[in-house]
Amino acid sequence: MGNNNLHVKDFCTYPFHILVSCSNIFTQCCNIAESRRKKCSFLYFALFLQVLVSCTFVTGHNLFDGVTVTKSDYHALRALKHELIDFKGVLRSWNESGFGACSGSWVGIKCVNGNVIAIQLPFKGLGGKISEKIGQLQSLRKISLHDNLLTGPIPYSLGFLPNLRGLYLFNNKLSGSIPPSIGNCLMLQSLDVSNNLLIGKIPHSLSNFTRIYRINLSFNSLSGSIPSSITMSPSLTILALQYNNLSGSIPSYWGGMGKNKGFGSKLQVLTLDHNLISGTIPVSISKLSLVENISLSHNKIVGSIPSELHALSRLRFLDLSNNDINGSIPKTFSNLASLVSLNLEGNKLENHIPDSLNRLHNLSVLNLKNNKLDGKIPSTIGNIKGITKIDLSKNKLFGEIPHSFAKLAKLSFFNVSYNNLSGPVPYVLTKRFHSSSFTGNLKLCGFIASKPCPSPSPQILPSPTQNRSSKQHHHHKLSTKSILLIAAGIIIIILLVTCCLLLCCLVKKRGDSKGNNGKAKAAASATIIEKGGGGVGGIESSGGEAGGKLVHFDGPFVFTADDLLCATAEIMGKSPYGTAYKATLEDGNQVVVKRLREKSTKGQKEFETEAASLGKIRHQNLLALRAYYLGPKGEKLLVFDYMTKGSLASFLHARGPETVIEWPTRMNIAIGITHGLYHLHKEENIVHGNLTSSNILLDEQTNPHITDFGLSRLMTTSASTNIIATAGNLGYNPPELSKTKKPNQKSDVYSLGVIILELLTGKPPGETSNGMELPQWVASIVKEEWTNEVFDLELMRDATTITDELLNTLKLALHCVDPSPSARPDIQQVLHQLNQIKPQLLAAHDDE
Repeated sequence: MGNNNLHVKDFCTYPFHILVSCSNIFTQCCNIAESRRKKCSFLYFALFLQVLVSCTFVTGHNLFDGVTVTKSDYHALRALKHELIDFKGVLRSWNESGFGACSGSWVGIKCVNGNVIAIQLPFKGLGGKISEKIGQLQSLRKISLHDNLLTGPIPYSLGFLPNLRGLYLFNNKLSGSIPPSIGNCLMLQSLDVSNNLLIGKIPHSLSNFTRIYRINLSFNSLSGSIPSSITMSPSLTILALQYNNLSGSIPSYWGGMGKNKGFGSKLQVLTLDHNLISGTIPVSISKLSLVENISLSHNKIVGSIPSELHALSRLRFLDLSNNDINGSIPKTFSNLASLVSLNLEGNKLENHIPDSLNRLHNLSVLNLKNNKLDGKIPSTIGNIKGITKIDLSKNKLFGEIPHSFAKLAKLSFFNVSYNNLSGPVPYVLTKRFHSSSFTGNLKLCGFIASKPCPSPSPQILPSPTQNRSSKQHHHHKLSTKSILLIAAGIIIIILLVTCCLLLCCLVKKRGDSKGNNGKAKAAASATIIEKGGGGVGGIESSGGEAGGKLVHFDGPFVFTADDLLCATAEIMGKSPYGTAYKATLEDGNQVVVKRLREKSTKGQKEFETEAASLGKIRHQNLLALRAYYLGPKGEKLLVFDYMTKGSLASFLHARGPETVIEWPTRMNIAIGITHGLYHLHKEENIVHGNLTSSNILLDEQTNPHITDFGLSRLMTTSASTNIIATAGNLGYNPPELSKTKKPNQKSDVYSLGVIILELLTGKPPGETSNGMELPQWVASIVKEEWTNEVFDLELMRDATTITDELLNTLKLALHCVDPSPSARPDIQQVLHQLNQIKPQLLAAHDDE
């Protein structure tokens, strides 16, 4: 070919896109050789094949890649794929040739200079095992395979990865023990293998990490003691070992002690709850100057609470509940100025409650239930204005309930049952809380109709006539006939006065009722029920003039059936369950009254049984049923608290352009809804079945309250089916529900995922985009790697500081709306994921 000979090495230097295109190669070869196309077609095609083969061996790289991957890394990835079970086909891009491995074509793979540095495949529904060949990826820095269906052991070869920074294998089904070889990854910063099936002991080698800030081994079946060497890490910020079978005592040495003395501990979160830990609480914990959350509950800890804990100036959440701790509550606790929640329930604490607790100005939750505390309840607790929960039940407290408690405006839970308290219950508390909050105190009165407080006995003084007659020794006596006539006259006078009073009250009440009805009609207000309806009931009361039955549960105030029926009302909305009204009572208080469709509800006996059960459910993120009323014509009313900010749907989609909803507010709403749903699923065994943003109501502080839960129990089967269909039309129901018609916990999780997407995108699910519902639209955008296009524009203003939180929340939401029910997480896993994203907010909810 003369001077125009082309050598293999020359082709190896050509840009990759030239070599890949056969037509370009042929054209170039023919131009150089100045040959006829027919002749060069064969000669240069053979040369081209030689180039492809030779370059592969000369460079040691695969040529099917814009940024070529090393041969060893390519083989390791192929081995990894071989042992995984790809149920959804997400690894289709991992082709046999290696084409695109490092140029972004292989899903979940990131490279630098041809070396794989990250494997990120969370929420992909992957099964199978993690290949030991993963240890050949010597440049690997991050492994993110969480929220899949992986089984088998954690590869021992992970210890051969010197550059590994992050290992995220949580929410899988991995078994076996934690390989000690992981301790060789000296650069590791975050280790999370929580929520798996791991057994065995925690390796001592984990103390080798020099930069570790997060270790999460929770929700496994690990046993043995906690290696003290781990707790001495000067960089460790979060240590989560809860829900295992760990035993032994709490280590006595922590960061800043021993060999690391002088560096100081950076630990902020220490959760060791739900284990088998024994021994005492070491005084050395008081050296954790930055700690904010300590949870040691549900263990076998004994001894007293160290008074030195008062040095933890940043401590916000302290949970020592359900242990065998004795002694007194340290008076020094009053120095914990940052404390938000103190939970000492289920121990053997004795003596008095310290008067100085009123110095805890940030305290929101005080739980001292089920101990052996005695003495009087300190009235100073009534000075903690922000407190929301007080539980002092099942102790040996005596004396009266302090009247200062009546001034606690934010108090939403109060229980002093089963003590030795006496005297009257402050009137305000009897109106706000159910009688069960006071039962078990034999000398306590005024909290229920059957236990009224006795009136003070009047002092009987002798009349002047009696004195005078006594002095004068007057012996005149009235006859029997005179006494009878006087008594009869007195009785007649009393009867006449009583009749007059009753007549006046009746006339006034009818006049007021007509006046109210006239005003309501003039204002075109909607009436809650027709004439002849009405009433409320827990504590059953009269149905008023109209008849019926009213049953009250605990609540902030009490009203009669007539109060309810004469209230002015305006329609808030209609649903398959019935019509909801905002009712304003005569005293100005407001409630929500939901009038159920008579033909859709169960019979009276079944209805009352189910309603009584729903009336007992209490949680800070569930809208409490305060009363129900059965009218004489079959009317059925449910009474709830009125939430000032309305529904989440209107909060998101009906606001003006000047109203901005920041990311922390949206995240707080998502966490609150998840907490409420967790309580329904795990504590009440209730499936909501109709969870939408319209059924989430917001209070003055924008805290969410789930409503309409359990109402399907009050409805007939056909009515429940209709409700499911309606929710499906709004875009909140999973695809399988259109066939089964039977909602379950996984369908509730799907609805929760849609609501989280609604919070992230600002888009209502009912509005389709390009013919796709919200979950499908979001998934399509993410698939095209235009993820930022998904988020509400308001959130993008702070994207630089919250990007990771947004992306992780988006991944969680997409996991929840997986089309396959079995692939969706359960509600406990959702809470766990939220803890990974925003632990401070979740912890705050946990202790409310």
